[in-house]
Amino acid sequence: MSKLLSSACANILGFSLALGSALVSAQMMRPPAALDAKESDPIVMGWMVGAPPPNNKIISFQDLSYMQFPQLRWSFSHWRELMPTTNVSRGIGKVSVWPRAERSDIDGVSFIPMGAQAPMTWADSLAANYTDGIVVIHRGRIVYERYFGALKSNGQHIAHSVTKSFFGTIGAMLVEEGLLDENALVTKYLPELKDSAFGDVTIEQVFDMTTALKFSELYTDPKAEIWDFARAAGITPWPAGYSGPHSMYEFLPTVIKQGEHGAGFTYRSPNAELITWLIRRVTGESAAKNLEEKIFAKLGAEQDAYIQVDPYGNAVGAGGLNLGLRDLARFGEMMRLGGVWNNQQIVPTRVVQDIQRGGSSAKFVAGGYTTLKGWSYRKLWWVSHNAHGAYMARGVHGQAIYIDPKAEMVIARFGSAPWASNIFLDPTSLPAYEALALHLMAND
Repeated sequence: MSKLLSSACANILGFSLALGSALVSAQMMRPPAALDAKESDPIVMGWMVGAPPPNNKIISFQDLSYMQFPQLRWSFSHWRELMPTTNVSRGIGKVSVWPRAERSDIDGVSFIPMGAQAPMTWADSLAANYTDGIVVIHRGRIVYERYFGALKSNGQHIAHSVTKSFFGTIGAMLVEEGLLDENALVTKYLPELKDSAFGDVTIEQVFDMTTALKFSELYTDPKAEIWDFARAAGITPWPAGYSGPHSMYEFLPTVIKQGEHGAGFTYRSPNAELITWLIRRVTGESAAKNLEEKIFAKLGAEQDAYIQVDPYGNAVGAGGLNLGLRDLARFGEMMRLGGVWNNQQIVPTRVVQDIQRGGSSAKFVAGGYTTLKGWSYRKLWWVSHNAHGAYMARGVHGQAIYIDPKAEMVIARFGSAPWASNIFLDPTSLPAYEALALHLMAND
């Protein structure tokens, strides 16, 4: 594998893998001389402009340029122009209008980044993290909203692994409805996985990613299992003569067990794909249709969403969702309000409470997340266990929903940082979120 291809593919796989562990981050070091946010602005750089664009301004899937920096700053806001997708309809109901009470004091909020001595302002952190769009909701009102680069207020952006939390929530709803038993083995519903690593795993262990899988994510190893996953999901092109798995239906039965299920947390995207398969199996409808009917069409969203599909037309549940920023915030605010939004109970209260409680912090230590000490993972959500009970949906390159129940605050964010791993973004994002929460509480 060439050095260029290896670098590109490391970023490509980052799209569905919320990287951040100390081990993985060593393989995902920052580019040595990355352009800053202003220099890499995709509009300024002129990507894909012209009929046709100049050869040096074309971005495509086949040559992997769509996930090379700085090209990815354009492709993250134009995903369906590069990938096969299916629609997630907003429905035909009225838009749920956000009250606005925009503030002028947020850009100046100051905080100390992790491991730093000098303070940074909120405004400076947005450039440092290559923010494409960010909206802050406080007590149900938009108090701050900004867009940069290729993303506009009426545009859509790839959410990457934030997608997992949508499907984790739907899976948890099916447990509450009695369609899934989280204490049962996966094979109760998917007997075709009996000879795989998932043959003796419980659904709860899949939800919380305490499965023991032989699944290498070493991008410099062309034989690592991550490449089979990527090709099966349609994330990377198939080489000439390819005869491997052509979908998640074909890939998941090939995963081999390594270790003891339930022993510790290890972040692996096949778990999220398994949850989406379970959703399809027990409901008889596609994962995308479940997302539409159970959540999205009930939010009073402003625009349709869409999701990438694998070669068999299945939604890529590990990281394929694209939607508008304010609609992402609607989902977060609905969760903050205990599952209630648009005058209806969308997600059962007990499901939201279960997610907020989190999983085992002791088991989470095994993941090696140096910027997330004391956190846990539950139902495909990240739970901080801090004094405010904050929890998150997280995706590589800077995608996030941050929910702070005590501060009555939700932050929805899209980004296109040149490095995938959140270990490089957490130091200037998590302290910023916490500082803003305290500021809003003290200055309302």
